[in-house]
Amino acid sequence: MPERRPPTDRFEAGPGIPVPEHGAWLRRGISRDGGPLLEDREVVWLQAGPYYADSRGFAGTTSFDGSQVHFHHLTGEPGEDAGTFRREGANLVERGTNPDGSTFLEIWTPLPGADGATGSWSGEDHHVVCVGRHVVHVDSRAGTYWRL
Repeated sequence: MPERRPPTDRFEAGPGIPVPEHGAWLRRGISRDGGPLLEDREVVWLQAGPYYADSRGFAGTTSFDGSQVHFHHLTGEPGEDAGTFRREGANLVERGTNPDGSTFLEIWTPLPGADGATGSWSGEDHHVVCVGRHVVHVDSRAGTYWRL
């Protein structure tokens, strides 16, 4: 029997798309260095305009260079991430390379209840993003996700 591969194996090289201006996504899996697509915890990413918050504990702004989306961390875990996004149905599929040279593939599915008000607030050592019924708060200790 042939090995079953996720549909993301059809991901072609080339420029990606910018992330939508607002949305709420649940990560359905991550593959590291070509390994199996796994998920071991709930990971939520919210985007409100140029601002994002990720329940793993980092928040900041995004920019698009015509090929990749760059996540500029301003709160929480320091650093910057970059990935190439593609649409696969309603999902966003992200591929990228970490600073250490390892690679990743993440599948993001839209969360229901993302319609409605969006906003982003920052203060000393914290950042909050709200998209519809979803809120992520990030500070120097952790990221926290709530459903309203």
